[in-house]
Amino acid sequence: MILKTFRWPLVITVLGLAASAVFWGWEAFGVVLILSILEISLSFDNAVVNAGVLKKLNAFWQKIFLTIGVLIAVFGMRLVFPVLIVAITAKVNPVEAVRLAVDNPSRYESLVTDAHPAIAAFGGMFLLMIFLDFILEDRDIKWLAWIERPLAKLGKVDMLSVCVALIVLVVTSLTFAAHAHTSAGHGVDKSSTVLLSGVAGLITYLVVGGLSSHFENSLEEAEEREEEEEEKARAEGRAVSAVGLAGKAAFFMFLYLEVLDASFSFDGVIGAFAITNHIFWMAVGLGIGAMYIRSLTVYLVRQGTLDDYVYLEHGAHYAIGALAVILLVTIQHEINEVVTGLVGVVLIGASFWSSIRRNRALSAQGGDGDGGDSGSPGAQEKAGAQA
Repeated sequence: MILKTFRWPLVITVLGLAASAVFWGWEAFGVVLILSILEISLSFDNAVVNAGVLKKLNAFWQKIFLTIGVLIAVFGMRLVFPVLIVAITAKVNPVEAVRLAVDNPSRYESLVTDAHPAIAAFGGMFLLMIFLDFILEDRDIKWLAWIERPLAKLGKVDMLSVCVALIVLVVTSLTFAAHAHTSAGHGVDKSSTVLLSGVAGLITYLVVGGLSSHFENSLEEAEEREEEEEEKARAEGRAVSAVGLAGKAAFFMFLYLEVLDASFSFDGVIGAFAITNHIFWMAVGLGIGAMYIRSLTVYLVRQGTLDDYVYLEHGAHYAIGALAVILLVTIQHEINEVVTGLVGVVLIGASFWSSIRRNRALSAQGGDGDGGDSGSPGAQEKAGAQA
């Protein structure tokens, strides 16, 4: 199962590293390898969150996620996106931006650095909304119940997550954005840019997430009407296959996944400039990492890992919240990518260990320990507290 799922990432890794060594030398080989590891470490939480969405889709859309979705992730976000940033901020055409990347990488890097406040505000607000909507929702299974229980009560207030996000954006624009870090150094006022970009990130989340939820709810209503037909099919001895979301619902869920992946990739793309200015080395290294994250997402879905280790999704969303804060802070202050990656790894590792302890506790209490809804909510919270 592992070799089958990760077959293409392994092939691309070998080809990418070999091509780097042949065309650009051993320095490129080392840089591409480092960038691949950087992307994987920064985006592990992305795989966990994506898996929670991807499991709702049928096999066809899961395959689209691994094919067309990978092309969008690798070529769109890791190659085209940095070029577009330079084209927009420098007010040049994309061809000229590519020429800058190849012939004048230091100038190219400075232009991307100047665009960082806008990128960080957009991505930070999008990720912050994901975290807030998760943490403010009342869930049967709670990881850090002492935090999640009171926040779930507050979450009953309509549009609270939007209000909190807007408050964070205003505070950020008045503090970090007033002394933003650019190629000219600290102290540049980017308040208006951060405000506009942050609002754009918020609107993008609301539109894409809203459409996904709308079509998902519509499909659920249709599925309820189909239940009677399925029962008839079983009575007649015909096989009934379980299918996931399809049609418009699946399309907008796929679109949501792509925007989500784009937001996660911001820190990787920006962080890559701390290692190299070479646009093609960057694209190859980050692209290899993106391939592994995509395959890891599918692996988590097919193995039912999120059902077995129920706190993983919690840990990933806490990591998302931390990443959102880090992105907003980096508008003014530089934060090492190692710190960003370690925060996500530690939070997800802690949630994984808590899930294992919970399953053991439920087994000792006579539950099935499969990570599902076994046992009463009280027993689940008790197991979570023990974890």
